[in-house]
Amino acid sequence: MKIGIVGLPNVGKSTIFNALTKAGAESANYPFCTIDPNVGVVAVPDERIEVLGKMYNTKKVTPTTIEFVDIAGLVKGASKGEGLGNQFLAHIREVDAVAHVVRCFEDENVVHVSGKINPFDDLETIDLELILADLEMIDRRIEKTRKAAKADKSKRHSLELLENVKAALESGKRPNPEEYSEDDWRFISGLQMICTKPVFYIANVSEDDINEDNAFVSELKAKVAPAEVIKISAKIEEELSTLDDEERDAFLEELGLETSGLDRVIHVAYRLLGLISFLTAGPDECRAWTVKKGTKAPQAAGKIHSDIERGFIRAEITTYDDLIAAGSEAKAREMGITRIEGKDYVMQDGDVTFFRFNV
Repeated sequence: MKIGIVGLPNVGKSTIFNALTKAGAESANYPFCTIDPNVGVVAVPDERIEVLGKMYNTKKVTPTTIEFVDIAGLVKGASKGEGLGNQFLAHIREVDAVAHVVRCFEDENVVHVSGKINPFDDLETIDLELILADLEMIDRRIEKTRKAAKADKSKRHSLELLENVKAALESGKRPNPEEYSEDDWRFISGLQMICTKPVFYIANVSEDDINEDNAFVSELKAKVAPAEVIKISAKIEEELSTLDDEERDAFLEELGLETSGLDRVIHVAYRLLGLISFLTAGPDECRAWTVKKGTKAPQAAGKIHSDIERGFIRAEITTYDDLIAAGSEAKAREMGITRIEGKDYVMQDGDVTFFRFNV
């Protein structure tokens, strides 16, 4: 899973990226300090594999991961090459979801690219540039498809869809999947438009505003509803990233926070993208694997190795909670709570799974 972090220059994107990934991307108090997209891979917190690791006395515990891409700050005119140019818009097309960082704090020592703090204007600037970038791409696709449709009538429906999408973008709207058939939306999704990617918002606030919404955050939530807004203090997350687990938990408790910003970002991203984790466990390794909701057992097996999917026979599954209650794999089998599932079984979050296969 790849999450692109976008926003205007100097809103705290790189500071948040550093805190989330501990990757040490350059962060400075001036626009455009991020010249190339920084990439950081972090483990997805999942205490279930830690518990399983102790149960199986395993040699290795391997969490699933999430990839963050810190994309250079976009400015008005970015789609036409302003600032660092539209080269960075191409990086956004490669991500699965977009985290839009919006500055929601006052600090005269941190410059704002437009000279004032206004979340509404910031959103308008970024959204417009993303729409303009998509329009430019759609125009090229329409021209190509129109030529093809003259010789191939089957291309006419694709041309109609492209023109429909263009009309929506020109009116400032993102294409809505509910307005299209499943096949039509599959075609539109394949265009890799930025505007069709799931998006959530990160409100970067001061330490003093972490527990209550300030006026900027309230305005942001009203503007983007029903999209989710995660409130994060970049400075707090930066400090949390330097602490060990025990110190981190104590600091969060002192602040009145239940989870870190990273945990909240991952939780929202999983929900937006419709992801779940199934688990494998044994004396050699306990591991979490990420798949889309609705994934069937053979395709889940393919996440581990293509040979397991190709030679799939059955899946032996114990729900995590049932396994923990039983106390051991052997006891779970004895109690009859380990199930045998076939090729049509749809994987569920927390399935502790052993795949039988033959190649």
